[in-house]
Amino acid sequence: MSVFEITGKVCLVTGASRGIGAAVARGLGAYGADVAVHYRSGHTEAEQVAADVERSGGNALLVQGDIAEPDTVDRLVAETVSRFGRMDILINNAGDQISRVNIVDITDELFDRHVAVNIRPTFAACRAAVRQFRKQGTGGNIINVSSIAARTGGGGGSYVYAGAKGFISTFSRSLAKEVASEGIRVNVVSPGVIATDMQDRVTTPEQLHNTAMQIPMRRVGAPDECTGAFLYLCSDKLSGYVTGQVIEVNGGLLMP
Repeated sequence: MSVFEITGKVCLVTGASRGIGAAVARGLGAYGADVAVHYRSGHTEAEQVAADVERSGGNALLVQGDIAEPDTVDRLVAETVSRFGRMDILINNAGDQISRVNIVDITDELFDRHVAVNIRPTFAACRAAVRQFRKQGTGGNIINVSSIAARTGGGGGSYVYAGAKGFISTFSRSLAKEVASEGIRVNVVSPGVIATDMQDRVTTPEQLHNTAMQIPMRRVGAPDECTGAFLYLCSDKLSGYVTGQVIEVNGGLLMP
């Protein structure tokens, strides 16, 4: 039996077609979990992740939708439960920095887009998950994804994204207090500078190099290097008394 003891657990991972979400979904599959692999537009990539999950011994379900659209996350939870009969773990990974914009140039529409992608879906998915966990009566596990930007403010033009991720961390602590007595745990993984498609899109190679030189490990992280924190939090055996916590994965860039 694996040290994590998550074999057979049913997990919904949002934003699982690439980056950290894909690495986490594959990690869960490697330890025998059943994984609902959510994607928005990367169908081919999501299919590969699902195939890797099943190759490792887990069962996979593809679920598609734009989390910025109202009611999408409720449907994703419902589809997960319909396929597997229950849901044990929700991992709210999907999100996007969208773009870096000077404060005087940001439009209301771009601000609203940040809220629609980074705040509302996490809130709505947590609400749907708690409803499902209460229906099951067996507790549950929620892991939300924040960012080092929530603590540092991020790079230039990142204030709305950083603020959204700050909301995720604070909201998660508050929710953890509310549902702890029901056996529902709520924690946060806060990645630092990780080599992902999003990072490549919003950060120039020069900026990325300069940032890497500020990291004590002198390099940016890989998505796979975040997986262990999620597996730890998914395991009731290893983290059953852990809730309301933010786990930083950043190569030493931030040392609380």
